[in-house]
Amino acid sequence: MDLYGELILDHARHPQHAGLREPYDVEVNHVNPTCGDEISLRVRVLGSGADAVLEDVSYDALGCSISVAAASVLAEESLGHPVASTLQTYRHVHAMLTSKGADPGDPEQVGDAVAFAGVAKYPARIKCALLPWGAYLDALARAGVDISRPPAPSPTTDRPSHLEA
Repeated sequence: MDLYGELILDHARHPQHAGLREPYDVEVNHVNPTCGDEISLRVRVLGSGADAVLEDVSYDALGCSISVAAASVLAEESLGHPVASTLQTYRHVHAMLTSKGADPGDPEQVGDAVAFAGVAKYPARIKCALLPWGAYLDALARAGVDISRPPAPSPTTDRPSHLEA
């Protein structure tokens, strides 16, 4: 799998849901100190506990194609979905990216984020791909969401509800 797949380049050239929007509950700013990639990310969560839904996630990402594309895919895969489902997606993406290439990712579990499977073979780029997801977790925690609740994913049985047909 290539480092810069066509889907990554497409999201980097045409980031989805880019730009900071209002209203929002929390805004965070994260920087990757090794390369200077930066993201400001806002979340708006409706409801609480198991009923919490991500009403909006908006961002301003500055950095490499992988970082910008990861923010775009995060928004595409999370906007309007139950927060618990987005946390499951995050866990699958994190497992794929930190697998050193052993986990090819499952599009049923991570959607378009499967395009980042090739990034796992380039340690310097893993932080670029995880930067938006780390900012997202921080924003959720600051918004009062329990980010520790969803169980660790099972590579063959867990599937985010937003990906079910």
